[in-house]
Amino acid sequence: MTAIKFSRLFTILLTIVIISMLSQSCKSRVRKTRSFNIDEPIDTAHVIAYTAVKHPDWSKNLSIYEANIRQFTFGGTFKEFESVLPKIQQLGVGIIWLMPIHPIGKIKRKGTLGSYYSVQDYYGINPEFGSMDDFKRLVDEIHKLGMYVIIDWVANHTAWDNNLINEHPEWYTRDIERKFQSPVKDWSDVADLNYNHNKLQDYMIDAMKFWVETTDIDGFRCDVASMVPIEFWERSRQELDKVKAVFMLAEAENPEFHQRAFDMTYSWRVYKSLKSIAIGESGKYLQSLESVIDQDTTDYMIHSYRMQFTSNHDENSWQNSAVNIFGDALDVCTILNYTIPGMPLIYNGQEVGSKKMLKFFAKDIIDWKKSPYRQFYTKLNNLKRNNLAIWNGEYGGNFQRILNSRDNYVYTFKRRKIRDKVMVMANLSGEKQKFNLRLNIPNGEFTDIFTGEKVTFNNIDEFELGPWGYKVFEQKRN
Repeated sequence: MTAIKFSRLFTILLTIVIISMLSQSCKSRVRKTRSFNIDEPIDTAHVIAYTAVKHPDWSKNLSIYEANIRQFTFGGTFKEFESVLPKIQQLGVGIIWLMPIHPIGKIKRKGTLGSYYSVQDYYGINPEFGSMDDFKRLVDEIHKLGMYVIIDWVANHTAWDNNLINEHPEWYTRDIERKFQSPVKDWSDVADLNYNHNKLQDYMIDAMKFWVETTDIDGFRCDVASMVPIEFWERSRQELDKVKAVFMLAEAENPEFHQRAFDMTYSWRVYKSLKSIAIGESGKYLQSLESVIDQDTTDYMIHSYRMQFTSNHDENSWQNSAVNIFGDALDVCTILNYTIPGMPLIYNGQEVGSKKMLKFFAKDIIDWKKSPYRQFYTKLNNLKRNNLAIWNGEYGGNFQRILNSRDNYVYTFKRRKIRDKVMVMANLSGEKQKFNLRLNIPNGEFTDIFTGEKVTFNNIDEFELGPWGYKVFEQKRN
């Protein structure tokens, strides 16, 4: 075969291979969508170019606080919640997430007051909480205190008496008999929306923009976000960012959600691993925690914020309080929430060590009391704000394990960003542990953030931690 013929053959084969690879790539990018009865053609005009999510600059070193307005005070109103904002600010909290503030459906309502997530009107305010003016004033006061506020957004489904079900029945999911459907069998108080309709997407985006433009909120926590097509969230983010730089939290764990739609997702894997450690055998589960943290590094881009938590409204109401779930391990697990990569969440009541499981469909006030947990959380929130090593996403420092002589029970690691460092020792067992540091030992003098003690580290000195004990050290150089 001549050189020219061989060259032509090689070019043809190479072209075939490239075309095949491009074809497979395109197929892999086609997302599976839920199967619906489609009464409206899909408009491709919304297929547009995106850039990666840009976090609001103010979010880089903050923690988040979830507030349940109904259960927060005796009256359960915006005005009463406004009166306690200084206490939340004193905790060092940066972002307040308000559970749904909209009117709640009455048809098929659960319990006496119904679920917050059964939205009757996307443009309305739950009259139990107050008026639109009350809400605007609350947002203003949060901003005056140097904090930010996001509201819960329930895009996947509506109450059965939401006007949309009569005005646009084609926007809802139906079965073969054309009957409206709940998204999940147990969610009988809500009707599922069908996002194959672009007019529904337009409506929902306009409603979200209304709250940003009219009340100056700073973003949204998006309920069951993975049950809504990601393309909708990507459109929403682009449109909302035209109004102001928003912060978007997804109740989801999908890595792709961070690319063009959301700032933060739930770190369920870390939560489940810590929970397993707290209720099980430390030696069995410590490797699982390390594996989960390593897997997060692989699965998520460096700019992704991951929300770390020991409780939230679902876990508290349907499982148990964090105090009862984690027991004596709660403090050390909270320490990890604040110091591994991610943004820590406080669910209202945790700052006073509440053991109460709050009712979901009825009035049930948080049992506020004096507690050392306020000081504990304040110390950690201030560390979060002031030490670059544990800032969020790409703003924080690298995570590195420090090997020790009791690695099956004691979790030691360090993080560093520029000249700031944090070093953590965590005994993830119910027994006292004595150990030496062996590898990746940090240099220089550190300060214990709880006692003020100055410490240097080596591989000779022996450290001791009590059952579920911990030490957090920091190093800051101006």
